[in-house]
Amino acid sequence: MGSGGGGVHNHFDIFESFFSGSFGGGGSRFRASRQKRGEDVVHTLRVSLEDLYNGTTKKLSLSRSILCPKCKGKGSKSGASGACYGCQGTGMRVTTRQIAPGMIQQMQHVCPECRGSGEVISDSDRCPQCKGNKVTQEKKVLEVNVEKGMEHNQKITFEGEADQAPDIITGDIVFVLQQKEHPKFKRKFDDLYMEHTLTLTEALCGFQFVLTHLDGRQLLIKSNPGEVIKPGKHVLPLCAILSVRRDGLQSLNSSLKYR
Repeated sequence: MGSGGGGVHNHFDIFESFFSGSFGGGGSRFRASRQKRGEDVVHTLRVSLEDLYNGTTKKLSLSRSILCPKCKGKGSKSGASGACYGCQGTGMRVTTRQIAPGMIQQMQHVCPECRGSGEVISDSDRCPQCKGNKVTQEKKVLEVNVEKGMEHNQKITFEGEADQAPDIITGDIVFVLQQKEHPKFKRKFDDLYMEHTLTLTEALCGFQFVLTHLDGRQLLIKSNPGEVIKPGKHVLPLCAILSVRRDGLQSLNSSLKYR
């Protein structure tokens, strides 16, 4: 066919086109007067307990849509577009069918000619880079800075880095931290807990072992001479240091529970 769709549209276009058409206005003119915000793109970022304790930076490669740099999101060489002849610029078509004698049904659907944009660009005027779609794909590397002391389900936001589209305020890219289960430690707020199994001899006569902390430190754990350890007992909290975001240093207790 001699013309094609104007490219990108969003789910708000359907409602805007319907109401603008009801009052005689063109869909594209209505959209030009009101900008909608694009959707946020949410990613899950799995991190270890070591990452949350020590902090880390992860580089992630993402692909997103950006306004075509050649036509600046117009979709055409000339920068112009015409109203779609299939929907008269509303982006929607109305079909009517008779469902019973004296009863008709009207149905609205997105115009297949312009894909809901209300605009068409002639084949000869289409941008050679985006082919009239108004956007192209871009590969981008984001550095996600996981600060010391961050928590499970905490969000890291990159404002205005989501997919771009004409007449749309670009949304955000959001990373949601998901802490992986640790084989040794459990975290409760800003405290670390672990369980260690003792033999009967160790519980009655004493014990010692080396514990490797999340930051790599080797800590010697031992009982006091003559002390009997009972199952489920919490003993000697270990002094550790946790750097909490923007709050300086905070004491962190690492509690051991014996069983």
